[in-house]
Amino acid sequence: MKNFINLKDITSKDLRKIILDAKKRKNKRAKLSTLDTDRDIPLKNKLLIQMFEKNSLRTRLSFYLAIKQLGGSALTLRPDEIHLKNGNEPLSDIAKIISSYADIFILRTDDEKKIKLLKENLKIPLINGLSPDSHPAQIISDIFTIEEIKKKPISNLNICWVGDSNNVLNSLMEASVKFSFKLNIACPKDYSPNKSIFKWCKKNNSKIKIFHNAKKGVVNADVILTDKVISMNDKVKKLKKIKKFKNFKINKSLIKFAKKDCIILHCLPRGNEISDQVFNSKKCKVWQQASNRVCVQKSIILFCLNKLR
Repeated sequence: MKNFINLKDITSKDLRKIILDAKKRKNKRAKLSTLDTDRDIPLKNKLLIQMFEKNSLRTRLSFYLAIKQLGGSALTLRPDEIHLKNGNEPLSDIAKIISSYADIFILRTDDEKKIKLLKENLKIPLINGLSPDSHPAQIISDIFTIEEIKKKPISNLNICWVGDSNNVLNSLMEASVKFSFKLNIACPKDYSPNKSIFKWCKKNNSKIKIFHNAKKGVVNADVILTDKVISMNDKVKKLKKIKKFKNFKINKSLIKFAKKDCIILHCLPRGNEISDQVFNSKKCKVWQQASNRVCVQKSIILFCLNKLR
């Protein structure tokens, strides 16, 4: 049994295995329909339970389809449907009940303490579907997409993040260590990366550079990634924050400083951090990025259940 909570806690070898397995599974599904099971049916009769305390579209759908295509079933719980939201039952007790019913559990939460409590009390694998500090499944899927499009290892590419320092960036920074790729981070001075994660990255020989000028950050970039400036449940003065990021918008004038064949990724949903012109251009690969979530989630589940081929 293995958890999938933060990328820094998973070996580079295992992360590479997940991506390689996802490639094989995607190729073998070329002639299959959405709800057809993979021919090896590796997770027949297995149950995945997922719970979302924050809004979710891609993560919810992709994990649901992932377990179905692997031959298992999925059940989605809402916090207001059980005793979690009103605090009438300890999370530790809920974890023990879930462990007795399911084979794997996914939580998307706005409270990092809940991830820690579940990790300590679940007897089944835990997947982090997004937390304040991390979004590991998103970044592994993004790496899969980057290598699929560029047809080379990410370690041979220049990656640039433009925008807010959030949970997605945290996981991208951890990934830059695990996959040994160059990462430029372009953000305003007041929105620099998480200090503890940046410190861990530096300690582990990361290739990260921070720029407070977007144009300098994207120079020679093969890939530019971004996310919403105002995230879900972001308790900030929105207009003030948006103003701080006005020079970090991904638009036609900015991407001229990147490589000509640079691609743009956005984990969605989008805001005003990217122009419509760039978002709707051939450089932007968000739909391929989103659809790839399914095949990668499958391999993450298999990794957690010790079923990777």
